[in-house]
Amino acid sequence: MLTLTENAAQAIRDLTATAPEPSQSGIRISSQGEGASSLTLTLATAPEPADAVVEAGGARVYLDPVAATVLDDKALDAGADDQGSVSFLVTERTA
Repeated sequence: MLTLTENAAQAIRDLTATAPEPSQSGIRISSQGEGASSLTLTLATAPEPADAVVEAGGARVYLDPVAATVLDDKALDAGADDQGSVSFLVTERTA
């Protein structure tokens, strides 16, 4: 299952803090079209029925079935640029 770094968890908490339902809000990673060549990340107020849910440090990530398979052995990290824009990075999970 996808894991979250502390940086990613903090970034997700920051992004969802002002959502209408912050207690259920998270980010959703979903596939575009057939296959896993393109994944998109959006804010979500709740998971879709088939989504896998990853929770860590008070942050929630919802994964559609394709994204859950593709990201099964990965970690999600986050960082911010000089202007404060958040970017997410998928990395190989370390033991």
